[in-house]
Amino acid sequence: MSKLLNDQAVLVTGAGRGLGAAIATSFAREGAKVVINYRKSQTAAESLATQLGERVVALQADVQDAGSVAEMIKQAETAVGPITTVVHNALAEYSFNGDARSTVEALTADEMLSQHNTAVLGALNVIQATTPSMAEAAFGRIVTIGTNLVQNPVVPYHDYTSAKSALLALTRTTAVELGPKGITVNMVSCGLLRSTDASAATPIEVFDYIAGVTPLRSVTTPKEAADAVLFFASPWARAVTGQNLVVDGGLVFG
Repeated sequence: MSKLLNDQAVLVTGAGRGLGAAIATSFAREGAKVVINYRKSQTAAESLATQLGERVVALQADVQDAGSVAEMIKQAETAVGPITTVVHNALAEYSFNGDARSTVEALTADEMLSQHNTAVLGALNVIQATTPSMAEAAFGRIVTIGTNLVQNPVVPYHDYTSAKSALLALTRTTAVELGPKGITVNMVSCGLLRSTDASAATPIEVFDYIAGVTPLRSVTTPKEAADAVLFFASPWARAVTGQNLVVDGGLVFG
């Protein structure tokens, strides 16, 4: 079975701002029903929902809390119907500033757990809450958001990168288990994006350097990354699962 984008009900976690907001906007542009999940960014999320129209709703939940996620899904089903498509984009608060990162000598367990709890356990909570209805419909699309730092840790953001690496593993093991139920699970891995709140602390010289060494001679924008997410949700990707698509202008291959 395959569904057009305008037949889908899409949950985007961490969608009040940044890349998540761009992903929600791209799905709404294609006519999908969209749930904008947020943890703290209520004003931004509700403003975006209003801007995107009546088929879009903003709902609060901390993806680290399974009960909170389950309650959000109940509200979402009332607003837009059963969720067919999940994009797990939620990110624990982070600043991409290489000079301010924790070195491995100073890295703490709390820093590691903060990233893993949101990226990996958050994904698990959302998957567990949404896949029963997907399995019943024999159709589901799950897209996780990773990073090209797994392939090319040019700046050693240990906590963030290890969490995304674990999320890639979960993406692939989940693809194996859920494939027979008609559910695909894939990852879109971005490089540094120009610009989001998380990349706001990145010096302009870093952006310029990346643009200069990237084949497309530009730094990927949130909108460009968001449109790649749509591919995995679209009928064009109906035979694709367990894959990791790197979207960074060709900076990292494979």
